[in-house]
Amino acid sequence: MAVITHVQRRSRLSAMIDKAGGISVGAALAQARENLAALEDEARRIIDARIDDLVALQSESADDEGARLEHAYRTTAAILDAAGPFAMDDLCQAAAGLCDLLDVAPRDQPYDWRIVTVHAQSMRMLLPTSETDAEARALILDNLRQVRDRRLRAQARP
Repeated sequence: MAVITHVQRRSRLSAMIDKAGGISVGAALAQARENLAALEDEARRIIDARIDDLVALQSESADDEGARLEHAYRTTAAILDAAGPFAMDDLCQAAAGLCDLLDVAPRDQPYDWRIVTVHAQSMRMLLPTSETDAEARALILDNLRQVRDRRLRAQARP
């Protein structure tokens, strides 16, 4: 009986990974946090501008309700994109709820734009500051969740 053995060759990639010279995970994370912190002010400016855009949508003409709703959805998604990397979880939760409402809104009927305005004003209050305490933030989010749930139930009825 013959026994066949294979000589295991090390891949170049595994040899490169094992070599010293990289940076530690902790140092990489610290550097990433510093890089991200430098962008936070810009993200806040973007969020402020998009919230202003949402408030302005209520006063626009209702010629094409579908296009307005799509614009509101894209604007709200931009808020999510800008807030997400900075752990603005409350703001992201409010924006996601508005996206849910805009997503199911009928495109051929007039929309109650007060919902968008209320969400926009709430998002402005939820921007992380030392002025808004955790209890107030939780209350704002709970009220927005109730609005979302009621509207989604109403949309689901035939």
